[in-house]
Amino acid sequence: MSAEIVDTANNTVTLKITGKLDQSDLLAAQQQAIEILQKEGNPRRESKKHLLVIAENFQGWGKGDWGDLSGQMMMDPYIDKMAIVGDRKWESLTLLFTGKGIRRLPIEFFPPAELAKAQTWLNA
Repeated sequence: MSAEIVDTANNTVTLKITGKLDQSDLLAAQQQAIEILQKEGNPRRESKKHLLVIAENFQGWGKGDWGDLSGQMMMDPYIDKMAIVGDRKWESLTLLFTGKGIRRLPIEFFPPAELAKAQTWLNA
């Protein structure tokens, strides 16, 4: 599985991505995240969840129609920040893929050595 929810502690949903990202794996993980967020969160509450994406050994995106943003749109009312941790060579493409600057929530990228900094940023 190239994308899976690995943790939901500390007000943060953690999504781990490995290898080449498969569209069906991402959609399944997004659906699982949406169910967790809807069960535990309230889009009108001030204390929304955070999304931490950890990309380990990321090798890019597999073939598919990556224009479907419905998963992102369904999660957005329940999250207030997103941190992405991965190899710097993927930073620009990852931020483009996640819609930084277009979505209403702040999205920041951190290299693997700064995982703790990403977690601190999410909780600030």
